[in-house]
Amino acid sequence: MFTGIVQGTALLVAVDEKPNFRTHVVEMPSDLLPGLELGASVAHNGCCLTVTAIEGNRVSFDLIKETLRLTNLGELKPGDVVNIERAAKFNDEIGGHLMSGHIICTAEVAKIYTSENNRQIWLRMPSADLMKYVLHKGFIGIDGISLTIGEVINNRFCVHLIPETLERTTLGKRRLGDKVNIEIDPQTQAVVDTVERVLASREAAIAAAEALVPKA
Repeated sequence: MFTGIVQGTALLVAVDEKPNFRTHVVEMPSDLLPGLELGASVAHNGCCLTVTAIEGNRVSFDLIKETLRLTNLGELKPGDVVNIERAAKFNDEIGGHLMSGHIICTAEVAKIYTSENNRQIWLRMPSADLMKYVLHKGFIGIDGISLTIGEVINNRFCVHLIPETLERTTLGKRRLGDKVNIEIDPQTQAVVDTVERVLASREAAIAAAEALVPKA
């Protein structure tokens, strides 16, 4: 599990490309290396990846076909940077919201509004069906960053970024057309899906009951 509080950024220094498979080698920040072991979980732009090799401050991670399909990690090249967060520990402060590191889709940066000490980014989701999980003032994970949802219009929504977020993460460098990883709040998804199932069951029961009523 993760908290959505990005701990730093890591430089991608090498990519080993294979059919439907990639290995990324990143230079981990020195303060995130202590205790890091093979098999540990580290979020890259919000996507949970497993440590497969450690050589000094260079750490390797494997990306399979599903990860490349659902996330923006397959578009990265050496020289790019990713948001990094190590897995949360018991008794850690949860400053953002609980996140699993399971990316549901990518969203496109549609508009950027910049004013003094503030930035508003509008994102376009790839499917209107996913918007049922995007609620005003709800939580969402964007490239691994826990953020509060602002306005929601059709298949778009916005987030408001403070200078600290712009400085510490990659969102400050995002431009129009860029793709960002999206993780919806699991609690929101559970509530929405449960309500949908209950309503569907209720409608089915009503329809069945009406079918038993003799026609006049």
